[in-house]
Amino acid sequence: MLTKLRPFTRESGALMHLSIPIILTQIATQAMGFVDTTMAGQVSSADLAAIALGTSLWIPVLLLLRGIIMALTPVVAYYRGARDFESISVEFFQMVWLALFSSVLLIAYLISAKPILELIGVASEIIPIASDYAFALAFGVPGIALFYTLNGFCEGMNNTKVPMIISVIGLLINIPVNYALIYGKFGFPEMGAVGCGWATSLVYWLMSGMLYSYIKGHHHYKSIIRFTNLKPRAKEMLHLLRIGLPIGMNIAVCGSIFSAIALMIGRIGAENVAAAQIALNISSMTYVIPMSISFGITIRVGHALGEKDELGAIERSKIGILVAGLISMLSVTTFLLFPEWIIRLYTTDPAISATAATLLLFTAMYQFSDALQTSANGALRGYKDTKVPMFLAIASYWGLALPLGMVLGLTDYIVPAMGEEGFWIGILTGLSVAAVLMLLRLRFIIKSRSSHAFSSSMLSIN
Repeated sequence: MLTKLRPFTRESGALMHLSIPIILTQIATQAMGFVDTTMAGQVSSADLAAIALGTSLWIPVLLLLRGIIMALTPVVAYYRGARDFESISVEFFQMVWLALFSSVLLIAYLISAKPILELIGVASEIIPIASDYAFALAFGVPGIALFYTLNGFCEGMNNTKVPMIISVIGLLINIPVNYALIYGKFGFPEMGAVGCGWATSLVYWLMSGMLYSYIKGHHHYKSIIRFTNLKPRAKEMLHLLRIGLPIGMNIAVCGSIFSAIALMIGRIGAENVAAAQIALNISSMTYVIPMSISFGITIRVGHALGEKDELGAIERSKIGILVAGLISMLSVTTFLLFPEWIIRLYTTDPAISATAATLLLFTAMYQFSDALQTSANGALRGYKDTKVPMFLAIASYWGLALPLGMVLGLTDYIVPAMGEEGFWIGILTGLSVAAVLMLLRLRFIIKSRSSHAFSSSMLSIN
């Protein structure tokens, strides 16, 4: 029995050693959204709803930006292994330019939040707060892009601890800054939810400054980041874009479905959006764990394939998916046992709390499916299979989850309109289908590679 468990314990230990710093960094940055939601929720349901809608507008494109910048990590890691530090410097500055160019587009998008919300048909009382919140976030977009770029450089240099520490510091600073700007303390005007946007922007600029100062002061890094390579180079930027865009599209597709659903619920009313935002915020907090593990799975599978160890890649894929599934059960248990305690962190409004409790039950139900599809997707990235999973994700989320949620939530075609509960049934269905499709795709890739390896070996014998 112990012999059979040894591969699992060995691989799960290696996977978690790789993934834990990523998990902590993601949790720290996600917790800023948690702090924003809980603190704004104490002001009014309209402010809580504004946070939900403003976040829903920018999270999909932010995820796309994040995915593009993620291309820097493997590029830096490759050149670090080759000890080609000149190329690291070149690629770093090209990603800085690419990130800043992308930021301009994102800023223009956020500034246009008001007409977008009006076009969607969001409740009129929420639009002014949500659009001002989005405008405040626009100020911090370059700082966010720069922080992700610096973080990608550090990860490529095999340094995940410092970005993690700075993310935790940023979270701790975000709390008092939120307090001052939301409630009008220490001489600042009372801004409500809009104060959250300004706080987030200021904190990300500060985090970028801290991480840049660390890199410039590091005895080794400061010799790599040379401003002689600052000039933009189209060829290198396009190379980075070709690597990062599929990653960003995949991440954005996964995240945008929740944002779209929040915007659709905005048609119902502020209290409905507030309850949905509580469940979505909790779900996004727990999602960072399987997502971070999936990044670790990608690296572990990629390493095995690079070493021509096909059996090792299969083992790492299976164990990684199993680990993600087992850990997701902790979230399921917490949601089922302590729903009232969790919801009380956000609001004490009885109407919002009752609806949020029901949604939290559905959220618990899809945690396992979400972990499976995310970790299987991570294994597929290790096999460099990204296009088909992206289409599977689009079909599952945008082709099934959202339409089903709209039919159940907003119409009487199948059953009387269920409101936000109908959308959560759509999410549960879409994620479950996505999990099955991703697992089947992984099985197909593994079998096709095994068949190809067998055919190659037979040809070499002949």
